[in-house]
Amino acid sequence: MSDGANEAAAPLIWEVGALCRAVADALQARFNPVTVRGEISGFSRAASGHCYFTLKDAQGQLRCAMFRRAAGELDFVPREGMRVDVRAQLGVYEARGDLQLVVQGMERAGQGELFEQFLRLKARLEAEGLFDGARKRRLPVMPRAIGLVTSLGAAALHDVQTTLARRAPHVPVVLVPAQVQGEAAPATLCGALSRLYELCAGQPEHGALTCPPVDVILLVRGGGSMEDLWAFNDEQLARTIVQSPVPLVCGVGHETDFTIADFCADVRAPTPTAAAELVAQPRADWLAALDLAQARLRDAARSRLDQQQQRLDGATAQLGRPSALVAGAGLRLSQLGQQLRHALLLKQELLAQSHKRLEADLSSSLDRMRLRQTERLESMRTRLRLLDPRLVLARGYSLLTDDEGQVVVRPAQVRTGQLLQARLAEGQLDLQVTEPRLI
Repeated sequence: MSDGANEAAAPLIWEVGALCRAVADALQARFNPVTVRGEISGFSRAASGHCYFTLKDAQGQLRCAMFRRAAGELDFVPREGMRVDVRAQLGVYEARGDLQLVVQGMERAGQGELFEQFLRLKARLEAEGLFDGARKRRLPVMPRAIGLVTSLGAAALHDVQTTLARRAPHVPVVLVPAQVQGEAAPATLCGALSRLYELCAGQPEHGALTCPPVDVILLVRGGGSMEDLWAFNDEQLARTIVQSPVPLVCGVGHETDFTIADFCADVRAPTPTAAAELVAQPRADWLAALDLAQARLRDAARSRLDQQQQRLDGATAQLGRPSALVAGAGLRLSQLGQQLRHALLLKQELLAQSHKRLEADLSSSLDRMRLRQTERLESMRTRLRLLDPRLVLARGYSLLTDDEGQVVVRPAQVRTGQLLQARLAEGQLDLQVTEPRLI
């Protein structure tokens, strides 16, 4: 084979950058310029003024870049979830090898105004607390009955009924039909929910049978455009949902669809089928759980019986022969009786000794007390004698009193000519006050 033939058969080897540029050139020649409709996701504005976001729908997504000049020409503020039409150049961002749109213009899609209404209502109801997670309730594990609100002609009805019949055929379903699209839909949805609320507390007649109380409610509808789902963005419907006496599951549209009803419900399901699956655990799972519980209960009972049998065997071995137990008990009683007699004798001897000590101590204490009292009386008698005024008078002193019996201790107490009495150790003298004389 010749060298020329080998060169012709050899594969073309691309440089990465060269391949990216070749792809970009092919896209430029085949598609550009393009107009693309999608939903904004991950929107951000850099300090430079450039905007970056992802344009997506249910089938795919594209990275987008809008430079400052194009962003400055917009007459609205792009927001998360807004559906828009963009005029752009499709190309390849060579630094990462990513397919991207360089947006040159942007307009709101036909649903733009509806989306603005949706955002305003959502913000207002959120501020009122209708979306507060603290009021959301857990779904019942085993509902006695399931309430269902949807259209009789909706495909969602068939999906939900099929799922419930497959997973929990023993749970009754109470269907209250309502319109799910059109101007009259919000009012009929509110009326259907109100009817179900009345059925939650009592046991209403459902056909010929008595239906158990409804423990959970499903509000479902199939997918569609924002206009198709607009009934579930009604303010009155939102307020009716939050008044539900039992947990309410909202399964409206597809996984990417969000309505005000989704935010007000206790649980949001991505689809009607998923909503049915949330409230109906498969019967097979419950039967398997019961079988497992039965096996565990049987094993626990057997283990308990074995333990009790071992305890009984141990107790039997400890008991031994009854006669030996009686003899041992009699010997123990005899020993205890002898110990008791010795204890009583010792106690009596100790009490007698204590009595003798008390008698001796009492006699000695009485003698000492009489001696102390005698000495105390003698001391008091001596003190009283010393306080006798007659002893003072016997030493030459006298007691001078006026005619009223008042003791005179100062010259100022008497006047000239006044009669006084002087009491002596023996007798008394009558005296008269005279003028003082100079000696």
